[in-house]
Amino acid sequence: MTCYDRRDLGLLLLRLGTGGVLAAHGAQKLFGWFGGGGIEGTGQFMESVGYRPGKASATASGLAEWGGGILLALGLATPAAGAAAAGAMTGAAAVHAPNGFFAQEGGYEYAATLGLAATGIAVSGPGRLSVDHAIGHVLDRGWMVPAALGVAAAGTALVVGTRNRRVRRAAQDAGGGGQEALFEE
Repeated sequence: MTCYDRRDLGLLLLRLGTGGVLAAHGAQKLFGWFGGGGIEGTGQFMESVGYRPGKASATASGLAEWGGGILLALGLATPAAGAAAAGAMTGAAAVHAPNGFFAQEGGYEYAATLGLAATGIAVSGPGRLSVDHAIGHVLDRGWMVPAALGVAAAGTALVVGTRNRRVRRAAQDAGGGGQEALFEE
């Protein structure tokens, strides 16, 4: 009989909690579950904060959160799952950054915490209480961690950078109105 240790149990709990929260947020975006806006409503919101096209942005972020969250909870394809979730949370943090750190004030604290937890799971691995372990880590090789995080970082930098330039341009066109100017478009 295999004996699991505290590390395995801790990683299981971290994966279930982080993955569950991410999957629920993705389900709001994709399906409108749990009071979410679905693709249509989320797409409109994405447009309003500078992510265009809105529906494509809603679909991409929804899939990264929902799919990444489910895969993290299962401990399957852990490097890719963690990287996808971290990329989505970086995009969310960019929207909340002008409000400071604390979530109470609309800041990026929550998105940063989820993104760092997802990254930590990708780096540490899922533990022995995971699908990756059960299938011999065929989707969780050491080289996959930097590859997945690197691809996600490059893609996220491109998307967030484009969005940030759009926000700055809108603020300049509106006479320095900041991010609020996006809501007037």
